[in-house]
Amino acid sequence: MRNTILFIFTIVTLLCAVLVYFIPQTGTIILLSISGLLTTIVIHDSIQTKHSLLRAFPLIARLRWFFEEERDKIQQYFIEDNLNGTPINREKRSIVYQRAKLEKDTVPFGTQHNVYKKGYEFVKHSLFPKDHHHIIGERVLFGSDKCTQKYSCSIINISAMSFGSLSKNAIMALNQGAKMGDFAHNTGEGGISPYHLQGGDLFFQIGTGYFGAGKHDVNGKRFFDDETFKENAKRPEVKMIEIKFSQGAKPGHGGILPAKKNTPEIAAIRKVTVGTQVDSPPSHSAFSNYDEMIVFIQKVRDLSDGKPVGIKLCVGNHKEIEEMIKAFAVAKNYPDFISVDGGEGGTGAAPMEFTNYIGSPLIEGLVFINQLLIQYKLKKQIKIIASGKAVDAFDVVKLIALGADAISMARSFMLSLGCIQARECNLDTCPVGVATQDNELVKALVVEKKNVRVKNYHNKTITAVKEMIAAMGLGSIADLQPNHIFRRRKEEIVSLEEVFYNPKKVG
Repeated sequence: MRNTILFIFTIVTLLCAVLVYFIPQTGTIILLSISGLLTTIVIHDSIQTKHSLLRAFPLIARLRWFFEEERDKIQQYFIEDNLNGTPINREKRSIVYQRAKLEKDTVPFGTQHNVYKKGYEFVKHSLFPKDHHHIIGERVLFGSDKCTQKYSCSIINISAMSFGSLSKNAIMALNQGAKMGDFAHNTGEGGISPYHLQGGDLFFQIGTGYFGAGKHDVNGKRFFDDETFKENAKRPEVKMIEIKFSQGAKPGHGGILPAKKNTPEIAAIRKVTVGTQVDSPPSHSAFSNYDEMIVFIQKVRDLSDGKPVGIKLCVGNHKEIEEMIKAFAVAKNYPDFISVDGGEGGTGAAPMEFTNYIGSPLIEGLVFINQLLIQYKLKKQIKIIASGKAVDAFDVVKLIALGADAISMARSFMLSLGCIQARECNLDTCPVGVATQDNELVKALVVEKKNVRVKNYHNKTITAVKEMIAAMGLGSIADLQPNHIFRRRKEEIVSLEEVFYNPKKVG
């Protein structure tokens, strides 16, 4: 095939050359230039030794590579309908864009969902709906009896995304939007950058790399350092501290900052070598068992002058998780909240096997943690934050009904910034400047425009939640229970209470 392709292009180029000789016009010269360029590519491809397919099928194989690389974009823009796009379908992406821009967010002509399909979920409304303006419960008080600086938190906040993972303009827009909308912004494990300090409330996350909370030892390994942590934790912007055990994208693996994104500025903030891939360890060095964990949580609480301290995890080994909750109850000392991340992953770059096959999905993890807190009588002390692909008001209502006190959103707020789901977050080529450190691409994201959209999306989603609660006849978001959400199972409809909390009822 290689010889055939080479022969065809050579003949075409020769014919074009003859044509130019007899008809020396602009058109024939352009034709000769194009054929000559293509023939040169064919010759190059046929003699190179790096790619077997390209050597066997010069030039032609390039078309295969193009369509393979652009397949997701072709699928997203030309093939997918409103409901089958992944990981976030077009319908949900549209609701974020519309609410962020304060555009009309109603839909005509009825639902596109198959309401008779197994797995369809919905809520039942009341004959006596309430006025949504009077619905309460959009804020939750965080802080156990071990905490002296309790924090009144919105039920919807920005989930953990580090400076490094996101651009400086994205971080600034998110933080300014959080300030404008009176909700909180999780720093991610990359530490507190100047771009986080725009006046918005912060959840300061401590990862296994201890960025912003640690130093290097003589062997180059990072360790937790009291003074470094205190310097950041006592900032007035920091309202809560979150100790990250694992994240849904890669539980048990540790964070990954690609080398391309590790700029001199980011390296200085994290105190790492510029231009290298930064891998956080899979586990903490500050503790290695439940008793040490409890001591560390209290230490962090004391060093921050009594601010709420929580742990973030993707639910894994159930026996270990129960032993941890039991240890909290026995010690009568515990975190102020637990952030439950879904194993389905989020914004973070991760090995495919970890994203696809490790960690409990959010719903199962959330229900399990909630059941344990009830069982060990810790529900009043430990709040739950759920994180995992929540986008619209129904997602929020469902997660709160299943036990969450608040919701953290990452991809949703990225969409509010203008993310188009190009899925190039790990390549440093994000075309809209959200998840890149390329200065030319970052400039595309205008902070003064996007911060308002962040605020709008949050506020409109809160309003939508209150409207749903009002339609259900409830007076408070906190009144939500699993038996308020229904799922079609084969030919019957059951509440999520029966699905998750009393499964024997339905066999």
